[in-house]
Order: sequence, then C-alpha cells, then structure tokens
Amino acid sequence: MSFTYRETQIVKGMLGRGDKQHDIASYFGVNGGRIGEVSTGHCDYPQAQALEEDKLPPPGPYVGAKTVFEIKEAILETAEIISEAGSGTDESIVAVETLESLIKKLD
Repeated sequence: MSFTYRETQIVKGMLGRGDKQHDIASYFGVNGGRIGEVSTGHCDYPQAQALEEDKLPPPGPYVGAKTVFEIKEAILETAEIISEAGSGTDESIVAVETLESLIKKLD
C-alpha cells in the first residue's frame, strides 16, 4: 500500500510528535515497513511536510483488529441477552437498536 500525500503528512507528523512506528502502522492498518519508508524518505512523497500536531489523530496505542472483533462479539451477545430478557419492552428495543448501531460502526 502506498500512502497518499495527506497520509504521508500525517505519518510524518506522528513521527515528529514521537509516536512509535508500530502504533502508526496500527493506526493505518499497514506493515511497519511502510512507516519506515516514510521516515527514511523512500516513499512516493518524500518532500511532504509533516501535518501540524493539532490536526493529527490522538497518539496511540490503537486498538487492533482482534480487539475490535472481540468487542463486536461482546456487543452482539449483550444485544441478544437484552432481547431475550426485555421481552420487547420499549427500553430493550432502544438498547438493542443502540447496540446494533455500534456494531455497524465497527464493521
């Protein structure tokens, strides 16, 4: 995967802020080698300037795919429990709908 110009700016900004390369790689979902390429200038946009710190994502560490999967499974189980226990009450319907919207955000 090659970074876009803007992504390269973000990577450089995160590196300049002192973020760990593996955290940056996790944020982008790439191999750490891609971050190393940007740090050494062996990328598509070596002249890109680092993005200002106030425009960067928060510092890592970031949640990995395994953790996201586990969270999604826990939400699904919780929705099922509420559905069974709530017997279709307004509160249980709202709770399940809220959990289902969270699941969609994780997909």
